[in-house]
Amino acid sequence: MKIAEKKLRYKIYESIEELPENLQLLLKNARKETQNAFAPYSNFKVGAALQLENQMIIGGNNQENAAFPSGLCAERTAIFYAQSQYPNVPIDAIAITAFFKDKITDETIKPCGACCQVLSEAEKRGGKNMTIVLDGQKQIEVIEGVNMLLPFRFSGEELKHL
Repeated sequence: MKIAEKKLRYKIYESIEELPENLQLLLKNARKETQNAFAPYSNFKVGAALQLENQMIIGGNNQENAAFPSGLCAERTAIFYAQSQYPNVPIDAIAITAFFKDKITDETIKPCGACCQVLSEAEKRGGKNMTIVLDGQKQIEVIEGVNMLLPFRFSGEELKHL
């Protein structure tokens, strides 16, 4: 038996003002996207904003449904729209935030497993790592590449060996 480990590296910022200017703008857009979230059941409003390689910013928010899990997360809403409208434009960065009872969550909000997998596929499709900004009251985390969120992701390469 062997024991292996993977290390995660990410940057921690204490406030939005510490972020590079392009990430500040992206995070502000994600925060604005929470206003249009449809979250009458959880009151947990999530917003996401993508910056494409062509500098276009695309937003998304969570859309709940009384028949759980028929809703859709903010990240996937934004990614699917971007890929349907700009299929050949890679995603440079995504910012994700959440408001609960009209206040940014204390801790950073992380994408669910399904969103991580979709982020992974979008990153692969674009041919480069994307920057991921996770918002919280206590701190903001910036991660370079989906591999830091989902180190054992399903890449699709496994299907080539069937």
